[in-house]
Amino acid sequence: MTRIWCNGQWIDPLDFTIAPTDRGLMHGLGLFETILAVEGRPVFVGQHMERFARGCERLGWPVETTDLAAVMIDLLQHNHLGTGRARIRLALTAGSGVMGDPSPGGDRLLWMTASAAAEPPPTASVNVSPFTRNERSPLAGLKCASYAENHLALDHARRLGYEETLFFNNSGHLCEAATSNVFLVTGGTLRTPSLDSGCLPGITRAVVIGLAARLGIPCMETRLSSDDLRASDGIFLTSSTRGVMGVSRFNQRDMPSCGITATLRKAWDEAIRAEAGKSP
Repeated sequence: MTRIWCNGQWIDPLDFTIAPTDRGLMHGLGLFETILAVEGRPVFVGQHMERFARGCERLGWPVETTDLAAVMIDLLQHNHLGTGRARIRLALTAGSGVMGDPSPGGDRLLWMTASAAAEPPPTASVNVSPFTRNERSPLAGLKCASYAENHLALDHARRLGYEETLFFNNSGHLCEAATSNVFLVTGGTLRTPSLDSGCLPGITRAVVIGLAARLGIPCMETRLSSDDLRASDGIFLTSSTRGVMGVSRFNQRDMPSCGITATLRKAWDEAIRAEAGKSP
């Protein structure tokens, strides 16, 4: 039977309730993390918890994350996800409260769900979204529950025959994809938008930057223009559940397979297996 964890209790999903006045439900005032699990173990969970805690701190929400990694392992076991790949979703709502005051309400919810995750495809097709990111938004850099913008932009891309879409920000710099971070490969060097672009500080983004350094692959966090994007030799995306995913088609241009992308995908696969092998 499927189980979820909510505010320290194990419950059936049918028993999950949320107040109609919860500002997470009404206005999207909440945070979440999506965490990959392999063979019954969440991977890079420490990094996810650090980002989650930083987001809570920005919103002024006290939260205790110390025991959540152990809860995730129990959650996977409760849902018979001790083998293969799985997706854990940790979410926190603001609860009820006054409009314009982000202080957490007494009925706020902290909950986790888990589901099976398929092996991700190695590549995806992407276009440039007609919509832009606001790098000066108070939500910039937060893994915020207000995700409708991403869904609508992704739906627009899919209607045009693409599987992902890239955002530029209001300053005309490359930012991120709808559900992932983006890297360009140019002349043997990696380049990825700096955090001042408004992009999410992705966990896999940070892991890949570290892997590149270990492998001796030059990597720059910098401002990138549309000319940089068009002139790149290769493009790849990074996300927690899909890892390193090459771009096979950008707009109408077929992109060649890239050796650096393959090298980093292999290194990431090895890294998640090593994470899964660690003691809880």
